[in-house]
Amino acid sequence: MISRRLYLNIIVRVISIVLVSLLLAYLVFSGRSIRLILLCALLLVILTISLIHNLNRTNRNIRYFFDSVRNDDSNLSFPSDISTSSIRELNQSMNNVNLQIQSLKIQNQRQEQYFSRILEQLATGIMTVDRKGFIHNSNAALRELLGTEVLTHMKQLERIEPLLFAAVSEFRPFDRKLISIISRSGEIRLSLKSTFFGEGENELMILSVQDIKHELDEKETDAWMKLIRVLMHEIMNSITPITSLSESLAGIFRSEGRTLTPEEITERKIANTLQGLDVIKEQGKGLMAFVESYRSLTRIPRPERKKVCIAELFARVKTLSGSLRKSPDTKIIFQEVNPDAVILADENLISQVLINLIKNALEANENNPACIIKVSADMINSEHSTRISVTDNGPGISTENIEQIFIPFFTTRKNGSGIGLSISRQIMNAHGGILHVLSKPDIETTFMMSFRN
Repeated sequence: MISRRLYLNIIVRVISIVLVSLLLAYLVFSGRSIRLILLCALLLVILTISLIHNLNRTNRNIRYFFDSVRNDDSNLSFPSDISTSSIRELNQSMNNVNLQIQSLKIQNQRQEQYFSRILEQLATGIMTVDRKGFIHNSNAALRELLGTEVLTHMKQLERIEPLLFAAVSEFRPFDRKLISIISRSGEIRLSLKSTFFGEGENELMILSVQDIKHELDEKETDAWMKLIRVLMHEIMNSITPITSLSESLAGIFRSEGRTLTPEEITERKIANTLQGLDVIKEQGKGLMAFVESYRSLTRIPRPERKKVCIAELFARVKTLSGSLRKSPDTKIIFQEVNPDAVILADENLISQVLINLIKNALEANENNPACIIKVSADMINSEHSTRISVTDNGPGISTENIEQIFIPFFTTRKNGSGIGLSISRQIMNAHGGILHVLSKPDIETTFMMSFRN
């Protein structure tokens, strides 16, 4: 209806201009009076100016309307008491569209508030991050996990928890990761999942962060039960042949229910007996070594915590690490730390953990002619927690193995016992801290010891 009226209005004006123009041409060529020619020319000018004015006014209103839409301003109102019916109806229609836009905005705001409240009630932490690192949304569960009231940018996250920042920065669509961090309530283990929404500059990463420590503790209990079954299996496998061989050796010295006399014992029987005893001895040694590994894993001494100067700790470990077997080109670098920096720990146990981590790094880099191992310490968050890191530039740890390296008796080395990292993690747990790892295959591996001061 509006378009038709506008078209008719313009067509009538254009036809009028054409007719007046033809009339003016006729008057000029027919030699009629100058007065009539001037009157006709004046009418043509008036019609042309009226058409231009009408088009300009219409275009100006339409431009104002689209500018208001582009600027998300739906409060612009156009007068509806104009005498020109086509313009009046156009203005009314634009006012109606503005009302519809206002209604949609109100609905969107209500829907946004609705989803925002749902987001706040979720037990899982959620945040959305754009390509520039700005955090658009973060719910209460996430802020509580990280111990902060406001999250607006990834740089904040880096100051709060560098390990989480490093993990999030490397996320790709639909990635999943498990990391451990220290919060005000102690160690928490986070499951991170990501998905991406939008594209180009408007792309957003939606990240879910969930504390799964309870679930992992249950799995850890299950793992220990499986470990006990493994231990029983290994012990029975060792004891069964010893029992069988003992019965066989006893049978050598018995005949028809009686014990043989010394005169009946031949050199062959003695040789067989000695051979059997040697087998029993070797089997027993293997069983003792296995049980000793288990004992060392389950009998971690209770730490005697006191203030330990990190600089003095590094000096001690540097001296101890000098006796470790390494190639001439291998470098172990202890970075300088603040002389006043201290941790609350058992120095002997923490030295054991550091030596074990350095030893593992050396063994992982036995084929790396340019091995560099760095030992450093820094503050990791606003709670003044301390982190000691051991980083090497070796082959790294594969994705399949990185979640298993702390499981007792798991090892990728031929002569490894598989208990070193398990013991190290238990020592850190006993200190109320955590031992975790980040590895980039063929680039570097970092084991981090985090302490709460």
